[in-house]
Amino acid sequence: MDEASKHGGGLLLWAWTPFGRLGVSDLYGRLSTRAFTERGLYLNLGYWKSARNIDEACEALASLVAETAAMGPDDEVVDVGFGFADQDMLWAERFAPRHITGLNVTPIQVRIGNERVRRRGLTERITLRQGSATEMPLPDACCDVVTAVECAFHFDTREAFLAEAFRVLRPGGRLVLADIIRAAPAPAGLRGRLQDFTWSQFAQKFAVPPANADRREAYAAKFAAAGFEAVEVRPIGDQVFPGWHRALAEDPALFRRLPLAGRLPYRALLRLDASTVYAALDYVLAAARKPG
Repeated sequence: MDEASKHGGGLLLWAWTPFGRLGVSDLYGRLSTRAFTERGLYLNLGYWKSARNIDEACEALASLVAETAAMGPDDEVVDVGFGFADQDMLWAERFAPRHITGLNVTPIQVRIGNERVRRRGLTERITLRQGSATEMPLPDACCDVVTAVECAFHFDTREAFLAEAFRVLRPGGRLVLADIIRAAPAPAGLRGRLQDFTWSQFAQKFAVPPANADRREAYAAKFAAAGFEAVEVRPIGDQVFPGWHRALAEDPALFRRLPLAGRLPYRALLRLDASTVYAALDYVLAAARKPG
């Protein structure tokens, strides 16, 4: 059996059985270079406030994170969970930080990301390394900005990541996350049970540790407990989930770019509206500052 067949079988088991659990590195390793966008290799759901397609939406989310961090020429940036480095290359070219260091636990993404950075002529401005967000192989107070685009829900645990982000930031440094957390609880009864079930399935399939099942108030409290100030947790799900859901229904090419294991169950979900499909999830833009 070739590697692609093994990966495809593993993803089908992951999608269709209660035993389908994969760690973060294994999950993204099996997905290989399958990405959502036509032009690049973005893997985020996109920010659809003014975007007309998935390519524009993914770039818009990356830009929103950089703008929220006030990223600029004086900044050294640490980007954790960088995917295939699309956001880092966009930031280097559009926001021109002094340097970006990317950390990622998935070897294939580190390798391909470095190849893409080299081809783009950005190796002096972007360094990509294999490393964990919860044990960063970086010295104390080494950067001005820490970012995580749609990946912090994976980190085991989010508290450990926040502690590491606080450690590596210089005084006055900024932390910005585009993150997925639990939605506010639905009323008791069938809707509440359905929400709990949906969250449990999301957590199982996408390697979300139990400790990361935070709702908004508890989520914000973790930033403060780690030492951050000026904590802001802004819900942006109404600019993420409906646009993503609509694009899957209206853009056959985007739908085909999903792995087969994801296309099969999601086809039935397209008959429902986004508020039902994503009722268990809250998409937030979180920002905080290290005192300085």
